[in-house]
Amino acid sequence: VQLQASGGGLVQAGGSLRLSCAASGRTVSYNALGWFRQAPGKEREFVAVITRSGSGTKYADSVKGRFTISGDNAKNTVYLEMNSLKPEDTAVYYCAAGWGLNTRTYDYSTWGQGTQVTVSS
Repeated sequence: VQLQASGGGLVQAGGSLRLSCAASGRTVSYNALGWFRQAPGKEREFVAVITRSGSGTKYADSVKGRFTISGDNAKNTVYLEMNSLKPEDTAVYYCAAGWGLNTRTYDYSTWGQGTQVTVSS
């Protein structure tokens, strides 16, 4: 499977962005798509994950109530709607394919190229 992330950009604090991650190729090789982020000088951290059926989601505490993950199976695409953005949300955001509602990077076998999100204060 190949993953293509898009939708990043520059936004002011309090603003919104929607990220997309389109999967192609061997789409039977995963049952969950997740979002992670990595800020300069920091480790990559979990943001959110959703099962392909859409029946299960999990969020990092830092984004609960502000971010919403959703999926469109017909398009093999997952979205991350980000509202009330804060400067500390600034990072490169990566989507990843794996199995289950996992939060650790090593539980994901395939990664997209990342998209930059910058939130100005």
